[in-house]
Amino acid sequence: MQTDQIFATAALMADAARRQTLPLFRSAELLPENKLSAGFDPVTQADRTCERAMRDILAEKRPDDALLGEEFGERTGTSGLTWVLDPIDGTRAFISGAPSWGVLIGLTDSEGPVYGLIDQPFTGERFEGGLGRARLVSRDGERPLAVRQGVSLDNATLLSTFPEIGTAEEHAAFQRVASRVRLTRYGLDCYAYGLLALGQVDLVIEAGLHAYDIVAPIAVIEAAGGVVTDWQGGPAHHGGRVLAAASAELHEEAMSLLNFRDVDAVTRLD
Repeated sequence: MQTDQIFATAALMADAARRQTLPLFRSAELLPENKLSAGFDPVTQADRTCERAMRDILAEKRPDDALLGEEFGERTGTSGLTWVLDPIDGTRAFISGAPSWGVLIGLTDSEGPVYGLIDQPFTGERFEGGLGRARLVSRDGERPLAVRQGVSLDNATLLSTFPEIGTAEEHAAFQRVASRVRLTRYGLDCYAYGLLALGQVDLVIEAGLHAYDIVAPIAVIEAAGGVVTDWQGGPAHHGGRVLAAASAELHEEAMSLLNFRDVDAVTRLD
């Protein structure tokens, strides 16, 4: 695997994404559209021009790789690698002027995520993980990414994007975890995963995700020493229900609660 070329290509895409998104962020020229006939799922010209710019770079630099993007779908490849792109993860935040959105650039092989970037253009923060890297690059320089260790569930901070979390059943499962932690916060979009990799928070739990929402965060968090699975402990890179944790112990305890298990009873049996 040509890691140097992968790093360079990802950086080019992230830089191009910043050029496309920043001029429209907090701009009166931003005109969001609704993808749904019922409900609200916004998309903007920034989403589309951003993804086009990244796709153009891949067509030039990595033409043999496959591609999955939120706005323009799939492109087949022959290399065994697939780039997974979300040009603006958190479009609701983007149109609201809140800096919790980000650009997601992930890379998978036949086994799953191997590399990812979570880029926040407005704050100038780039979380990078995989292929030997685990770092945050910002205007203050570079620092390593490492999840927080040794935090018990009752002292943990839990993040999620939507308070309703999904179905009524998923919401009830989420609340079993939320009722046990010290602090729960909402609305952070992909930035939540960056904060987990940075060691600022301990858990992220979500449902209803797509592959382009989670491939890059998985790579970043795992490179920082964290654990990301679905709610049953299986692979999460295809989306759906996702549990990200700073430690294996927190992951196991949260997963037990999500799956209707009595953690105290399990502890006594152990």
